[in-house]
Amino acid sequence: MWNLAGTKIVFCDHQFLLIMYIKIYFNDKPVFLCDSLTKELENILHHPDAIFVDEINTHAINALLHEIKKDDFHAGVLMHNNFGELEEAFFKHFTVIEAAGGIVRNEKGELLMIYRLGKWDLPKGKQEPGELLKDCAIREVGEETGLKNITLNGKAGETYHAYNAYGKHFLKTSHWYHMTCSEYQQLVPQTEEDITAIEWVDEAKLKEALQNTYPSIKDILNRS
Repeated sequence: MWNLAGTKIVFCDHQFLLIMYIKIYFNDKPVFLCDSLTKELENILHHPDAIFVDEINTHAINALLHEIKKDDFHAGVLMHNNFGELEEAFFKHFTVIEAAGGIVRNEKGELLMIYRLGKWDLPKGKQEPGELLKDCAIREVGEETGLKNITLNGKAGETYHAYNAYGKHFLKTSHWYHMTCSEYQQLVPQTEEDITAIEWVDEAKLKEALQNTYPSIKDILNRS
């Protein structure tokens, strides 16, 4: 079973094992950093266009990053028995950005979703210097949606995605928090952040919205 992002608990040889992992999206294609292979990862590696790397030197990582750019790339798995060393070796190839956001529900259990750049999303934004992640999450939700009196109810997990901009490689870690808020407030889209609509989404509408969202958003909602 999956725990919070960063660990997976599996039962093997009559004992529970803790496996460290991270799933990083490059557009909609995942790269897994892990210290051991799970059944899921073994199945992924059966795909002819999946890449497996068990080294953490610069040449091996650069080769993987090159393969990711190809249209037929399916997924990548980068494994090393010391997960901390693996994470450090991979992340140093990027400018790392910390962000935080909210999985916000109202009294009816409806989920707050924003519509930005043609996709349904959750409100989030970059952490400011000296700001706590939980404070960043509440601030960003307020700024992007106009909501006030938000109650933070605990950490939901993290998602990761990488992208290129201004000739540089960036890797964003988004920290997600469960929140509750009254629906009886005016929703104000932050248009300067390209948000054009905000809705409280019930379970029926959520299925439709998830057909047009990012894979990382699906992941964090499936874990929440």
